[in-house]
Amino acid sequence: MRVYRPRAAACAAAASVALALTPAAARAQWETLQGVYDQIEVRATVGFEGRAFPESPAFAGQFEHVQPSVFAELEITWESEDRDTQLQFVPFFRLDGQDEERTHFDVREAYLRRIWDDWELLIGANRVFWGVTESRHLVNIVNQIDAVEDIDEEDFLGQPMVNLARQTDVGRVDVFFFPVFRERTFPGIDGRLRGPVAVDTERARFASGLEEFRPSFALRYSHFIGDVDIGAHVFHGTSREPDLLVAADGSLVPRYPVITQGGLDLQLTRGPYLWKFEGLVRAGQGDLFAAAVGGLEYTFFQVFDSDADLGLLVEGLYDGRDETLPLSAAERAEGFLSAAPFGTVLEQDVFLGTRLALNDVQDTSFLAGLFLDVEDGPASFRIEAERRLGDSWRAELEATVFLETDDRNPSSVFADDSFVTLRLSRFF
Repeated sequence: MRVYRPRAAACAAAASVALALTPAAARAQWETLQGVYDQIEVRATVGFEGRAFPESPAFAGQFEHVQPSVFAELEITWESEDRDTQLQFVPFFRLDGQDEERTHFDVREAYLRRIWDDWELLIGANRVFWGVTESRHLVNIVNQIDAVEDIDEEDFLGQPMVNLARQTDVGRVDVFFFPVFRERTFPGIDGRLRGPVAVDTERARFASGLEEFRPSFALRYSHFIGDVDIGAHVFHGTSREPDLLVAADGSLVPRYPVITQGGLDLQLTRGPYLWKFEGLVRAGQGDLFAAAVGGLEYTFFQVFDSDADLGLLVEGLYDGRDETLPLSAAERAEGFLSAAPFGTVLEQDVFLGTRLALNDVQDTSFLAGLFLDVEDGPASFRIEAERRLGDSWRAELEATVFLETDDRNPSSVFADDSFVTLRLSRFF
């Protein structure tokens, strides 16, 4: 990705004249400002995305087959000369041609980071990733999922926070304070990849009377011991995963409970083997439950005497949360009929995948994965491929096929929503 420091020739000429005409104090001030300006880096990405759904929609109101959109992301970074102070600003925008809920703007990052000795302080909006597994990012709880971007839960909204961290010889400790909560995005009535009715985000309910202004807290410890990477966390606050309330008129309303969660992520590296595990225990969203993802990735390096590396992945997934949740007296009085947790699709599944990295100058890579439901068999298949075109372009191809047709399985609502996405991005 190229880095541009916008500077016109006319500005340089004017600066030369100004330096010759101003007194020493003004010249020194100008040189200081010029130094700050030189430390600003600006990157930008713009792109076009075309998503095609071969099958007709299953539910009323959904668009037919093609979903075009354009997107843009800007990244502005300033870093002090000693690199102990950093300012970051990353806005994102998408304009969708079919689903107005997918047309949205978000500030992914906007923070000040300050480092001194072994301490680090970050204030602002940021994206934080926890976890090691491929099939599901189970312990990654800081940021809200931007679900209108894709169904793979790889896109996240910026989370306002204060993050104080200390790095020691025995590990890193992070303390997080989240002053506000961000609701999950959902496809609209026109959108695909939804259930029989769109989720009514305007009627969202919160367990706390402070609603989205209830603060949340997290503590995380991370370290490596020999070949083992360790991460452990405790989180208390509003759950990023909502429950879904079913109203008498059939509409779905998100409900955000207050939870307490403890989690652990481990990765053991032994030559070509990567052993991975993520697990959590959560209270506050129905009965106390546990969930886990674990498995193995084995890599064949330089296959067939080439520069390419081929990885094979096997992971098992378990989620023990309740399939139905209780309603409060107030919710029953308002006419709600039932409640269920949102994230129950991957309850007892096996993930089989393969990753191919050509390690060429175009940075070509492929990833394919199959989810198998232990009870019902194949559930979904996904393939991703990307390749850089020249110095400033990247092409990405993604395809997701939903194989589950049993109405008893929650993922069956996507049976007619298999899709292919082609994304072309230009970097500046």
